Amino acid sequence: MKFSFAGVALALTLAVGLPACSQQTAPVGGYTVVKTYPHDTRAFTEGLFYRDGFIFESTGLVGRSFIRKWNLETGVSEQERIVDSRYFGEGVVDWKNRLYELTWTDQVGLIYDIDTFEKIGEFSYPGEGWALTRDDKRLMMSDGTSFIRFLDPETLKEIGRIEVTDHGVPVRNLNELEWVKGELFANVWQTTRIARIDVSTGKVTGWIELAGLLKEAGVTGKQDDVLNGIAYDAAGDRLFVTGKLWPKLFEIKLAPQR
Repeated sequence: MKFSFAGVALALTLAVGLPACSQQTAPVGGYTVVKTYPHDTRAFTEGLFYRDGFIFESTGLVGRSFIRKWNLETGVSEQERIVDSRYFGEGVVDWKNRLYELTWTDQVGLIYDIDTFEKIGEFSYPGEGWALTRDDKRLMMSDGTSFIRFLDPETLKEIGRIEVTDHGVPVRNLNELEWVKGELFANVWQTTRIARIDVSTGKVTGWIELAGLLKEAGVTGKQDDVLNGIAYDAAGDRLFVTGKLWPKLFEIKLAPQR
């Protein structure tokens, strides 16, 4: 899979708001596909993570949102819960024996038992909810802006935030998140890129360009079937990506940045 790094650099400058004549952005890296897995084409993917051999996924669209635990190898659902039809489901993350899920514009988060998917509570937050991930101490939340919020995983209250920038320019539309080897990975909505973010500074340290996956997935990425979904298996050092309504989930290996 090959692509033009010059073209990517120009696209990046436009995406983050730099003048088109400038190509001062963080370095860009490619990928190779290690393995391909099945993915439900009904899933409008909003959140994705790997735990104990399974993929946990949350999906969006009012009246069509659900959370699901599914077998990575077969794509078969092991457990599923339909989200209340009032809500547009967004990102999801695990914390101990709980699942936390955001909703898009209702300022309501949903709490589930991770074993039964039974709803056990709610929490609130200002603004929109887009995505969640975590390290071993805190949750990280995107809201569609250039900011990442840090939440206390027990109280779910905001305890800090950073603005994500590339060469000083805010990177907007931060979406699905994943914590990978001490870095925050973030899909940028309606693009084929993942930002690699240093959470101590908010600076983008690099970009992962995944444009080649659109053809392999059999999608255009121009309407609703955009790239969105990152999961990491820390024990196996495996990185997975997919998109909304995609028929495939990909295990990828990152190539050096240029």
